[in-house]
Amino acid sequence: MAKTKSKGSTQLGRDSISKRLGIKLFDGQVAKTGNIIVRQRGTKFLPGKNVRRAKDDSLYAVKEGKIKFRTIRKISFNSRRKTIKVVDILSQPKNPSKK
Repeated sequence: MAKTKSKGSTQLGRDSISKRLGIKLFDGQVAKTGNIIVRQRGTKFLPGKNVRRAKDDSLYAVKEGKIKFRTIRKISFNSRRKTIKVVDILSQPKNPSKK
C-alpha cells in the first residue's frame, strides 16, 4: 500500500499558439508583388483588382501598387443585401513622366 495519496493531473496549461491573423498591410501603403495583405480564416475580406486569394484564404498582391480597402453592397442568393469588404491594389506607373 502507498504511503502518500497520488496526485491528480491538472487540466490547465494547454493553450493553443496564436495564428497571427489580421491585416498586414493597411490602406494607402505600397505593396510589392507577392506581399501578403490579409491573413484570415474564411472570406472576411474578398480579393479585388490585382489581388488573389491563397489556399488558406489569405489575400496577396499580384501587382505592385497602393492598397485600397472598400465596402460594397451585394445582394445574396436569398435577396438580402449585405456589405462586403474588398481589397484592391491600384497600380502605379513605374516611370512617371515629369512635365
